[in-house]
Amino acid sequence: MDIFAIIGLFMGLGFILTGQALEGGNIGQLIQITAAFIVIGGTSGAVFLSFPIPVLKDAMLSIKDIFMPPVVDLTALIAEIGRFATKARKEGIIALEKEAALASDPLLTLGLEAVADGTDPTLVREIMENQIEQLENKIGTSAKVFESFGGYSPTLGIIGAVLGLIQVMQNLSDPSKLGAGIAVAFVATIYGLFAANLVMLPFASRLRCNYAKVFLAKTIICEGILSIQAGESPALIERKLQSFILDSKSSAPKKGQ
Repeated sequence: MDIFAIIGLFMGLGFILTGQALEGGNIGQLIQITAAFIVIGGTSGAVFLSFPIPVLKDAMLSIKDIFMPPVVDLTALIAEIGRFATKARKEGIIALEKEAALASDPLLTLGLEAVADGTDPTLVREIMENQIEQLENKIGTSAKVFESFGGYSPTLGIIGAVLGLIQVMQNLSDPSKLGAGIAVAFVATIYGLFAANLVMLPFASRLRCNYAKVFLAKTIICEGILSIQAGESPALIERKLQSFILDSKSSAPKKGQ
């Protein structure tokens, strides 16, 4: 469980509600069913129109990965590839066929089986990179669903505001109906901005961030498999793969930058 993702979500909501309370408001003023129907319903319709059902299903399932990110141990992965390299060095590439089923990652299993079958190295790389690309496209498309929701919702909030103001203008002669119309107008705008900037756009960013380490692991697997196939020594392979971890750390922004 990524506790910081949950903290961030509730922190944003908490500060907004606290700020409203300091201004003398209360949470009841922000509860408008009509505004919710316009913004949430309208935005959902736009998103459903934008993406096919399988993509929407993938996006909904990926919400779990936002709060419970995939666990990736790069050090353990490199050590595992090193063990396979040692096995291949001692017993030959064909020995990897039996070991493939014991691999911790499906891509690693695929690569080991391909190498054990004597597949051309160029084809092995293409197969593995294709698998990585498919996963990247899947995660990227799921993130785009959240970004689309975040892009549409402020506009639907404006539509809700305009509809509320229309009701206000039509009932200027009846002061008892003015309050409800104005409330819908302003609350709809708040709903749209809230959904975009505090939920959906952060969801997209967090999903991409959580999978960055997964994609790095897939790259390490690809390079490790090709190195085993090339007959490189296990020690050299492990040193080469360790450089991916060092590069990923060094590329991170330093404190104060």
